[in-house]
Amino acid sequence: MARSHKPKPPTSEPAIRVVMMPRDTNPEGTIFGGVILSLIDQAAYIEAMRQAYHTYVTISFKEVEFHKPVYVGDVLSLYGETLSIGRTSIRIHVRVCARRRSDPERVVGVTEGEVVFVSVDAEGRPIPVLDG
Repeated sequence: MARSHKPKPPTSEPAIRVVMMPRDTNPEGTIFGGVILSLIDQAAYIEAMRQAYHTYVTISFKEVEFHKPVYVGDVLSLYGETLSIGRTSIRIHVRVCARRRSDPERVVGVTEGEVVFVSVDAEGRPIPVLDG
């Protein structure tokens, strides 16, 4: 049976905050989903490093849902929360909120998803996330 470790509690601080730029748009004028996926991967990595300092590789994205479009000038805040820590893997939920340029008082949830990482050594072999 796989061991499970209790993760550190979530922080109210975003893992990443970034302004969306024109270079990130698709032909429809909204931000490419791939750009947001990359930011989700980065935010999840930052959360994984907060739990335990290792080299991590992304194994999967699960249940990524794009709820609302993201526009040029939106300020995205990405929040990571560790859902579980296994022996060599860590599962993280990332929530993406946008502060709209058109209405700076308005913050909307635009995307969320789950990322799974595996902790690896210098040769790329899985190693325990936590000691003990």
